[in-house]
Amino acid sequence: MGYAVVLGEALVDLLDSERDGERVYRQAIGGGPLNVAVGVARLGGAAQFVGSLGDDALGGRIRAFLTAADVGVAGAITVPAPTTLAVVTYAGPEPDFRFYGEPASYALLGPDDLDLALLEGADVLYCGSIVLLQPAPLAAARRAWSLVPGLRVFDPNVRPRLLDGPAALEGLREVVAEFAAGAHLVKLSAADAVLLYPGEPVEGVAAYLRELGAATVVVTLGAAGAVLAAAEADPVRVPAPKVNAIDATGAGDSVMAALIADLLVDGEPEGPSGWADRVAFALRVAGLVCESPGGATAMPTRTAVQNRFNT
Repeated sequence: MGYAVVLGEALVDLLDSERDGERVYRQAIGGGPLNVAVGVARLGGAAQFVGSLGDDALGGRIRAFLTAADVGVAGAITVPAPTTLAVVTYAGPEPDFRFYGEPASYALLGPDDLDLALLEGADVLYCGSIVLLQPAPLAAARRAWSLVPGLRVFDPNVRPRLLDGPAALEGLREVVAEFAAGAHLVKLSAADAVLLYPGEPVEGVAAYLRELGAATVVVTLGAAGAVLAAAEADPVRVPAPKVNAIDATGAGDSVMAALIADLLVDGEPEGPSGWADRVAFALRVAGLVCESPGGATAMPTRTAVQNRFNT
């Protein structure tokens, strides 16, 4: 088994919660790609995080957290900027993120900062999330995408508050199309699909991304499971297990983490039925994540998933 390189952001989430009858913001290390890297490691895969970390105490905490989670940090650079904060609130089924900190500490990785040997040895490369809205890390992701000989996976992980008008949204659509065209796997949420392609059913979005060139597409639907488009078969729905959800933070990231971990262990599955089994397991992982507070800290081990769902 080789390793996955996860290229993207790491930051600190401030989670809106309640303690002793008062509203408080609980600090949690986060960022979608960081959650993915930690999830891969917890599920028995080897992961290397590639991104930029602030030069303050919070940046040091993130680096220490990744190291303690057995995620490699050889490709993580320290930059002269305060760690970006994301205030997370819930006004509906999807979390709302507001970002604070300029310059954004997560957005300062450039193509010249990449460890080329690390990339060239990777079996899986993950790119995606909000770093792709910034010129330097987008250029880094494009270079990494062209160098990795293994499987390439992509997740747009859209954050609407970072999109400054219709032109920014159209630019993101172009980036999504670019990366989807060369991806072995694309994972996105139903909320991503609605924002990127308004008026289109999720099955249609999955089929469209496959037409662009993605080998397999998974669209997560929260408690309703996921849509899977694989091989030449029509998109199908994979149900999610019933769980006692208390916090959905990181659930979508855990789906991607589970899929990457299985790619590292067994490679690409044969045919739609093999992918359906992989997605079903990933949804169990996400279900367990939803039963615990937090994102990265809630990522479970494979044994924990098996014990929870008696599999």
